[in-house]
Amino acid sequence: MVDVRADTLGIDFGTSNSAVACVGADGIARLVPLEGTEINIPTAVFFNAEERSIHFGREAIALYLAGVDGRLMRSLKSLLGSSLLHEQTRVPEGMVSFQDVISRFIREIVLRANRQRGVEVRRAVIGRPVHFVDDAPQRDKQAQAALQKAAAAAGLVEISFELEPIAAAFDYEMRLAKESVVLIVDIGGGTSDFTVVRLGPERARHTDRASDVLATSGVHIGGTDYDRKLSLERVMPLFGLRHIGPLGREVPNSVFFDLSTWHLINWLYAPKSLRQMEDLRTSYSDKRLHDRLMTVLNERLGHRLASEVEQAKIANSISDDGARVDLSRVEPGLFAAFDSHDMGRDLDGLLQQVVQCGLECVRSAGLAHGQLDAIYLTGGSSALRPFQTALQQGFAGVTLVEGDLFGGVASGLAYAGQRRELKAVISAR
Repeated sequence: MVDVRADTLGIDFGTSNSAVACVGADGIARLVPLEGTEINIPTAVFFNAEERSIHFGREAIALYLAGVDGRLMRSLKSLLGSSLLHEQTRVPEGMVSFQDVISRFIREIVLRANRQRGVEVRRAVIGRPVHFVDDAPQRDKQAQAALQKAAAAAGLVEISFELEPIAAAFDYEMRLAKESVVLIVDIGGGTSDFTVVRLGPERARHTDRASDVLATSGVHIGGTDYDRKLSLERVMPLFGLRHIGPLGREVPNSVFFDLSTWHLINWLYAPKSLRQMEDLRTSYSDKRLHDRLMTVLNERLGHRLASEVEQAKIANSISDDGARVDLSRVEPGLFAAFDSHDMGRDLDGLLQQVVQCGLECVRSAGLAHGQLDAIYLTGGSSALRPFQTALQQGFAGVTLVEGDLFGGVASGLAYAGQRRELKAVISAR
């Protein structure tokens, strides 16, 4: 028999990966395995045309890369606040909206979490970035409303939101022995968010933490933007980006930007788009580059290339040996190589924007960065070596603490849910 409780799930619905956590009877938040023993799941959905089935996470990506006929969708969170969200798109079962795809993904991870724990939980605190959309308050409100609607359609009945960097702060606080002023840095797949907050063992007992949050800021730059930039700099020139045609003009570049953006790749496979790309041949002086482009589009290799770029980025953050993007399926022996130095140079403009956002957050809190006790890093893209270098240069002398990169936000959201439960109990007395 399923145990129905009034627990609260902490749901980190991420651009690249998602996670779920819940606070146990001992007061400790734990991540719930969502895919085998893995505690995070790629935010990916695959509509399998061969078996008329739907798959999620690593399984979704693996089936697509194995060549199974179907439709892969990733970076779904990037659509929140955009005009594409409510558009209908074709999948093997018919036409669906991207809003519905997001709902299906959330329903799946909630079902998996409840199944793992043997309980049915319908209350959740869901993380949100400081800004879904930069400098557009109305679209930002629409994005949160859309996410709430998707969560409700997924079966959740009590839904609240917490800023992701504040959730990460609550998770970090559980490890502190003394009061500290900390800059929380949450670098996800789609956004970079910052919070300056007072944390400590005594403050953790308070149910209302509003006065402890000194400032927040965020910018719509994250891991997928780094992937896109590296693809444009290292891979797309091999298909014609910046190539000068016979009339002395560059090949039109919109196809290369779309081919470097996960949620736009599928649009390039439409018959109309393929015809337009074929017509570009006269814009090329070197027809071999056009042949490569058409091979990618006709064989639907776009997501595979994007995945290869992402893996090369990760490899360059772990080792100084350099990495290469394997393009042999496009042309035998073809590859794109780069190392951490190249990556730092290619990403410098984006990284500086992110660091400046962090510095502005500290200034908004009325502090100099020397008054910070620590900088706490969470989110997978915070592990990027060029980013950490840029951060150390911008905040000289401040200690960087690397937290739970893929689970810290979900754990913090679960703690936020626990606080809200406690506050509700106190208010009812």
